[in-house]
Amino acid sequence: MSETEKITDEVDVALIGAGIISATLGAMLRELQPSWTQMVFERLDGPALESTSPWNNAGTGHSALCELNYTPEKNGLLDITKAVNINEKFQVSRQFWSYGVENNILGDPKEFINPIPHVSLAQGRDQVDYLRRRFETLREHTLFPGLHFTEDETEFSEKLPLMAKDRDFSEPIAISWTAAGTDINYGALTRQFFAHAEEAGTEFRYGHEVTRIRPDGNKWIVHCKNVHTGDRKAVRANFVFVGAGGYALDLLRSAGLKEVRGIAGFPISGMWLRCTNPELIEQHNAKVYGKARVGAPPMSVPHLDTRVIDGRKGLLFGPYGGWTPKFLKKGSYLDLFKSIRPDNIPSYLGVAVQEFGLTKYLVSEVTKNFDQRMDALRQYMPAAENKDWELVVAGQRVQVIQPAPAPRFGSLEFGTTVINNSEGTIAGLLGASPGASIAPAAMLELIERCFGEHMIDWSDKLYELIPSYGRKFAVEPELFEKTWARTQKTLQLER
Repeated sequence: MSETEKITDEVDVALIGAGIISATLGAMLRELQPSWTQMVFERLDGPALESTSPWNNAGTGHSALCELNYTPEKNGLLDITKAVNINEKFQVSRQFWSYGVENNILGDPKEFINPIPHVSLAQGRDQVDYLRRRFETLREHTLFPGLHFTEDETEFSEKLPLMAKDRDFSEPIAISWTAAGTDINYGALTRQFFAHAEEAGTEFRYGHEVTRIRPDGNKWIVHCKNVHTGDRKAVRANFVFVGAGGYALDLLRSAGLKEVRGIAGFPISGMWLRCTNPELIEQHNAKVYGKARVGAPPMSVPHLDTRVIDGRKGLLFGPYGGWTPKFLKKGSYLDLFKSIRPDNIPSYLGVAVQEFGLTKYLVSEVTKNFDQRMDALRQYMPAAENKDWELVVAGQRVQVIQPAPAPRFGSLEFGTTVINNSEGTIAGLLGASPGASIAPAAMLELIERCFGEHMIDWSDKLYELIPSYGRKFAVEPELFEKTWARTQKTLQLER
């Protein structure tokens, strides 16, 4: 350690990255162990400015109510396993947010969560048949309340007038929907969590980039640099969580974690079409998800998306896939190349060979012009006019490439992965969707892995935070109905 990086502070919990994941873990640990000191490091000058920003993510509240990629068809049968699992985890989120509102950790819920119908769209005979079977499979399931289905032109037009205008209904079309869906502003949610954390004593170091993490016995030294002055500091921490989005993998690697050996990251960017016409925005009130193109990653499933951001209604379409070597939206074009190591080269090479469909998709997306992107929108909204839309850049995602045995070498994972060392003193979150939506469930998993010796002492508090902790709504419908009613009321969703 150089003289310019002397240890200036000691802290119980160091949180790297000021997004929704760190905010969630910090809030949970403060409730479970109020005496522990916490410090948050963020390279940008405020919270929730990367993937957590509401304009950088879908804000769906991934509960698998409408996302068709969570109910894949296999050998003619629908597999709902992933949909049920994600829905269960989203119910954990609702419970934790409700606890936050009830205990003044969070403020006005209307700032971060609003009821918006979730709709699945099918176009063409094969898709309509699939959607009908999906509806029949899920309609009686506890976790999918109030699910409806129609192929009727009139009912379609009543539900989705903006999508019905100028539509040729000679092609088979169907929708499935539920009013149980929500829109979530994770940026507002993060700011509320951190506002309470600051009042409770958490120290925030914005404009400080963590450059590396080094072991110090059974503790860790977090090295950081002030991005404005260049000053360097070091902080000793008992526990470190790396919630730094695309930079998480390299920081965990700098700490020497053998658990990340062989893991690589593949960056995928995105863009949205954002409506600029207030009259059109008011005519649509739904999140409408369709089927992804062959080879498209799950986060690129097209959707016409009503948003509620800072009290104002908005309308997005996309996202359109793209590619850049950056690991963060405000990262470096050298990120990908600096992340390549001898141990993860086979993972990169394996995916390059196996994921040809993804490569072809990304190339086709990157080369599209504005008119071509508008043509994709017109498959959902036939009357769309170029003058009513603008192109905006979405957040950056880094998909995890897990090492795999020969001959595959690497496997591209579309999901969220918790990584920790065997001692439970350092952990991180890798991957993308449905990360923000299931943050409380993911952080509960992390707490179980890393703080096992405290679980007995924390058990009563855990049941306060998450009343359904350790139970499954899918097999306890009465518990779901009771919990759903409580969270609906607390989060002010019955309006």
